[in-house]
Amino acid sequence: MEKTARLGLERVTRPRLYEQLVEQILAYIESAQLRPGDLLPAERDLAERLGVSRATLAQALVALEVLGVIDVQHGTGAVLARRPSVASVIKGLREHRSRLPEIVEARSTLEVKLAALAAARRTDEDLAAIDHALDVMSQEINDGDRGTHGDELFHQAITAAAHSGVLAQLMAFIAEMILETRMESLGQPGRPEQSLASHRTIADAIRAQDPEGAAEAMLAHIELVSDVELLR
Repeated sequence: MEKTARLGLERVTRPRLYEQLVEQILAYIESAQLRPGDLLPAERDLAERLGVSRATLAQALVALEVLGVIDVQHGTGAVLARRPSVASVIKGLREHRSRLPEIVEARSTLEVKLAALAAARRTDEDLAAIDHALDVMSQEINDGDRGTHGDELFHQAITAAAHSGVLAQLMAFIAEMILETRMESLGQPGRPEQSLASHRTIADAIRAQDPEGAAEAMLAHIELVSDVELLR
């Protein structure tokens, strides 16, 4: 073992299930000669072909969506966006997984403070924007979608309600990375509903002008949405 370490070799690890699924989905795309714009089979059919549950398949599809390989459209299904090599996708998947903890760390630092400031500084217009975001997310979920747009609007409204230009700039800087975690989290079974309930708790604290309560609620929310299959 020590000799292996001295040679600079690493222990070979068994690919995780979602990595194996990603490879199989890409192999299917290749064998079926799908082109960008083509529709993948319905989740139920694809899960049966691969011999996995739909919930397990959904995690692999979310990973491919985060990497821009597919575009999951509500009411239509998974549409192929590009045809990358298997090696590049697995590399991107592992890089994405290694990035997630640092993105969560940044969110915990910035958004908890933003929630506290929002509770102290919010205006009636800010509350209206927060309520609008909640309504949008609720409607998306009721329509069978994941609520990603409403989720984005909610966090943007919290940032605006904090009235801190510098923190807003920092949030804008990591916005694209946060999008990765948003897609990953809301792809978890039952997560959209849990996330919406968590948003309402944050909004209630901000409405009550309770900075401590808003900070605690935001921290609990980030801990919730950071629990994703990719990091288990």
